[in-house]
Amino acid sequence: QVQLVESGGGLVQAGGSLRLSCAASGRTFGTYTMGWFRQAPGKEREFVAAIRWSGGIEYYGDSVKGRFTISKDNAKNTVYLQMNSLKPEDTAVYYCAQRRSPVVVTSEYGYDYWGQGTQVTVSS
Repeated sequence: QVQLVESGGGLVQAGGSLRLSCAASGRTFGTYTMGWFRQAPGKEREFVAAIRWSGGIEYYGDSVKGRFTISKDNAKNTVYLQMNSLKPEDTAVYYCAQRRSPVVVTSEYGYDYWGQGTQVTVSS
């Protein structure tokens, strides 16, 4: 079993930055993929970014390319999401997820474990 715990959400003004963290326990990352998704009220869950744990290859959703950066710390079993130039439309609950495969997918249905989510609110 895997437990994922997100932190770092909060309220920020447009143009500001936040860094989200996702700490994993219960199973080493190995050849897994870690992803970030977000869900705004009344909208479907949206792929934000993913990183292949072995090799560190990164993938991004079109709406965050150039503004968000996903990274990992192997020693801490933690994945991060650095969010810069935040916009009001980035407001959502952000979820960390793990996929037990090194093949990256952008569909939420491809991920096996999920965190509880952390709220990010960007004011205009």
